[in-house]
Amino acid sequence: MSQEPPANPSWLTPDPTAWASGGGGPTDNASIPGTFPLEESLSPRQLPLLVNPWDVVLCTSGTLIACENALVVLVIWQNPALRAPMFLLIGSLALADLLAGLGLVLHFTCAYLLQSDSAQLLTVGLVVASFSASVFSLLAITIDRYLSLYYALTYNSERTAAFTYTMLVLLWSLSLCLGLLPVTGVNCLAEEATCSVVRPLTKNNIAVLSVSFLLLFGLMLQLYVQICKIVMRHAHQIALQHHFLAATPHYVTTRKGVSTLAIILGTFAACWMPFTVYSLIADYTYPPLYTYATLVPATYNSVINPVIYAFRNQEIQKALWLVCCGCVPASVAQRARTPSDV
Repeated sequence: MSQEPPANPSWLTPDPTAWASGGGGPTDNASIPGTFPLEESLSPRQLPLLVNPWDVVLCTSGTLIACENALVVLVIWQNPALRAPMFLLIGSLALADLLAGLGLVLHFTCAYLLQSDSAQLLTVGLVVASFSASVFSLLAITIDRYLSLYYALTYNSERTAAFTYTMLVLLWSLSLCLGLLPVTGVNCLAEEATCSVVRPLTKNNIAVLSVSFLLLFGLMLQLYVQICKIVMRHAHQIALQHHFLAATPHYVTTRKGVSTLAIILGTFAACWMPFTVYSLIADYTYPPLYTYATLVPATYNSVINPVIYAFRNQEIQKALWLVCCGCVPASVAQRARTPSDV
């Protein structure tokens, strides 16, 4: 009787069943969960392939993300009226999340079927590039919203469109570079000791990604504070003309708009901050359970993004109704734009 370790389909731990273990380093195959003694008559391909339940959760999230954002991309692509800079940025966000969802599904498929290092590097690179583009697109949307308020009179000029295209080129180029790092050799396949909590990304690689996220989050926070100040100042000026600050509709809708901005930023932080902080302080020796527990919520941000940025938009709502049933309800067609739509 001979013993061989099972294949390694998981991208977060060498042991696909280590999600249930508290870590530690077993010294022989008999003590490793999920390792089976092989009969001489059985080939490795006849071994039972264990599926990590957390990988199933990530694959399910990826499927939901891909379907949801594919609808947004389709609506924006097919509707010529949705070509303003704002819709281009929303489309960029939806495309990034769509690719991220596909990346999660492809990684699950390749990891458990192909079990190839090359496939693992390609799919992980796709996931890194897509989620990076998603975060960068959120920053670009924030910048666009700030500029649309600060330069309200000249916002719809050709200069704004050119600036939007420049942001799109830069964010996708940078995201592609980040995604290519594992493929071009910046990985820990040759030296496990350099692995981060997400294999095959190195500790240095994921540290750069995490620090970059924290910097982007700080910039978004500052921009949203400035947006709130501008919106409140405009609402105050309008309200003074009516002599009743707290009673005016403008004041009520502005408070709703500020609350919406807080929800946007709070949701973004709640989804990504746990994984970002954990990836900075942990390494590959930490129990994989913690990595999954922080990574899964990060993927939910791509599920929430279409609801916040696309489905609440009046123009996209009209396009969705036209695609689904060929008509637009009067409640949607007549709804006026308010500061809560910022």
